[in-house]
Amino acid sequence: MLSRTADHLYWMARYTERAENLARMLDVNCRMTLLRQDEDAVRRRWTAMLSTVGQLEPFLAAHGDVSEPAAIQWISFEGSNPGSIQQCFDSARENARAVRGSISTETWETLNTTWLEVRRFRNHPLAAEVSGEFFEWVKFRSHLARGVLGGTMLHDDALKFTQLGAYLERADNTARILDAHLEMLAHQTIKFDDVGDYYDWGALLRSVSAFAIYRKVYRDRITPRRVAELLILHEPMPRSLRHCMSAVQHTLEELANTRSVETQRRAGEVDAMLRYGRIEDVLAQGPRSYLHEFLARTADLGSRIANDFLVSEAT
Repeated sequence: MLSRTADHLYWMARYTERAENLARMLDVNCRMTLLRQDEDAVRRRWTAMLSTVGQLEPFLAAHGDVSEPAAIQWISFEGSNPGSIQQCFDSARENARAVRGSISTETWETLNTTWLEVRRFRNHPLAAEVSGEFFEWVKFRSHLARGVLGGTMLHDDALKFTQLGAYLERADNTARILDAHLEMLAHQTIKFDDVGDYYDWGALLRSVSAFAIYRKVYRDRITPRRVAELLILHEPMPRSLRHCMSAVQHTLEELANTRSVETQRRAGEVDAMLRYGRIEDVLAQGPRSYLHEFLARTADLGSRIANDFLVSEAT
């Protein structure tokens, strides 16, 4: 496959996945701000989210101060913000347009329709109380795009590059969501084996579609230790770090070329760290330190994949 085609397919999938994960992070923040909290707590929560997705500095430059409505609008629709949900869908559509001959008609129509429809939400300012419809729509369109990809495209290298992009992006975002939650609780003393705040940790689990899964796996009260174990080390959990990185490592093996030996080794190293790791080791290192190390490794893998297979490196 031409590296330019692989590049467009990879980033088409990453941007689609990124839009969904931004919607998930916005959704959990909006759910939590509906609870009774003082203004400083709400401001800290939105500041933490903007920082987590790497958008705090440009936001402050544009707005001067953090407020909930401005943060929601910025992350959802801001045209000057390349990391907004709308811009992610724009980028996904542009990448798909560049390789229309390599994707199915249904895939193109799905992404193009999403690009057209997202604009109807932009004309109505979102508040925490009414934003759920938009976030659910974003998640649905991302689910639809993945389903159409898998159900209508030939299962060849083209599809593998979309899977590689999607799983790497998902792993990165699950780690960021968990890290942002822990940052919000940094001023508290977290006892990971004690029962956590039901609404707080429950909202986190729902943000990654893991609440029902948690109940099936543990059948007990929610504790921070189990939440961390589920989202980091539990392989059957489809958004866990282990599940995603296992898929990345397997896909890299199938796409291997003469330049990718070191990339495969590093992906295997991350996969082994998660496959044979224990939650005790994560807690001993410190969950945030562990997550920051993981994010550094996924960023390194993204750069290496770009060098080994693609023609450019987006962010």
